[in-house]
Amino acid sequence: MEKNGFGSIGAAVGADSKLPLNRATRLVVALLFFVVHSVAFAQAWPSKPIKIIVPYPPGGTSDILARSVGQKLSGMLGQPVVVENKPGATGNIGADFVAKSTPDGYTVLLADIGSLAIAPSVATSLPFDPVKDFAPVVMVAYSPHLLVVHPSVPAKDVKELVALSKAKPDSMNFAVSGLGGANHLAGIEFAQRAGIKWTYIPYKGGSQALTDMVGGQAQVMFNGMLATYPFVKDGKLRALAISSANRFVAAPDIPTVAESGFSGFETGSWQGIVAPAGTPPDVVRRMHATVMAILATPEMKERLDKAGAEVRAMSSDQFGAFIRSEKERWAKVVKESGAKFDEAGRAGRKRFAARTPSATNAISTTACAAMNGGSFCWGASAFNGSILRNACTTATKTFKYSAAIAVAT
Repeated sequence: MEKNGFGSIGAAVGADSKLPLNRATRLVVALLFFVVHSVAFAQAWPSKPIKIIVPYPPGGTSDILARSVGQKLSGMLGQPVVVENKPGATGNIGADFVAKSTPDGYTVLLADIGSLAIAPSVATSLPFDPVKDFAPVVMVAYSPHLLVVHPSVPAKDVKELVALSKAKPDSMNFAVSGLGGANHLAGIEFAQRAGIKWTYIPYKGGSQALTDMVGGQAQVMFNGMLATYPFVKDGKLRALAISSANRFVAAPDIPTVAESGFSGFETGSWQGIVAPAGTPPDVVRRMHATVMAILATPEMKERLDKAGAEVRAMSSDQFGAFIRSEKERWAKVVKESGAKFDEAGRAGRKRFAARTPSATNAISTTACAAMNGGSFCWGASAFNGSILRNACTTATKTFKYSAAIAVAT
């Protein structure tokens, strides 16, 4: 019996060489065994279904991308890819689940990296570290935020919106897809620079926030273009500006926030895949290469372009550096804002309930299942069926799904 725990390999080497195994030799043998085992594991991966955790409700940018990429990933890797929504706490519940999962490449997170990096600055108690507890895999896409208003708002551009907000402070409800999330911080940064005040209304996800925007319960928001642009094209929301550094190919007529008087303003939904820390590097490399191959296909590029998203190619190491830089950037914004997010959430919900007492009872979440190999597009119905029809239209037109069926949840 090998007393130091290196098992039969160490014993065999000792027997074959007829030399005593000192501590250094045993360490070398153990490392060689680990390398051989890791390579064999990576070559065998994947040998069972892969689970992509989306830490938000169905219907948002992350969910749309996860289901689109997941379908292609399944075909290329030869294993089922299951997308599972674990919403709550602005994505932190799902992120914590993945951080504590077995680091074997079978459970990964696809999320808004901005919100993930922001979390330490806005959460009073965070059970994970967005840098230390994840292995960066691949940046999937960048979807800039659209600054949109309800058609009832008498502002046709950013300048008029700022003037209106200054004339009536706190008069407009700003829809927030998650308290302290990327679009919330975009609103805070914009308001800071403009010298205005909004009432921030937190929702459980982007789809619910969009529902109330279309219904008129909220009047203004920043939100990912991928999920928001279909409502703009249908005339249900009005786009005043886009948060990318330059005008976007998919919407060349929408001016940037930067050119509207806010030099250097750039925010957006940076969607990426991370795995639990300790995931074998070869598995990370293979997943990175596979996803990049999917994103490089003409079909996927066309889908993303039309939907208002673009691929931002980078290595896993560059992706990790990006997460660290975003964490530092937003920590500064949060500190300078002096915002207390728990207090802001309670105040916003209270004021919202006072203004629209029946609004929360009027909302019913609805799934729009697009019958194309198990892919799904999600929307929400409230007040009338127009939002549901819009979601199903988005499914069939934007992602070329063959049919759509409304399924109540």
